[in-house]
Amino acid sequence: MADNWHLYLIRTASGSLYTGITTDVQRRFAEHQAGAPRGARSLRGKGPLTLVFHVPVGERSRALSLEWRVKRWPRARKEALVTGTVSLPEEC
Repeated sequence: MADNWHLYLIRTASGSLYTGITTDVQRRFAEHQAGAPRGARSLRGKGPLTLVFHVPVGERSRALSLEWRVKRWPRARKEALVTGTVSLPEEC
């Protein structure tokens, strides 16, 4: 089983932060930028997009758990994650 999953955050032109997971950050970011059918609908037409954070998180189950948690964080905490003043929780 592959354990090369990453958590990433993308900033839209309006400053919103989108959180996602993938095994290939650059490919996934390119899909989002292209507005491709595989890109997230919530990001279409919201460019330019900037990849502001990504980190390897291990197995898919941990990636899913972290994504779920981070998506529920307030914006200020996500911004702190981007700047490095807050880190991801160890337990997941």
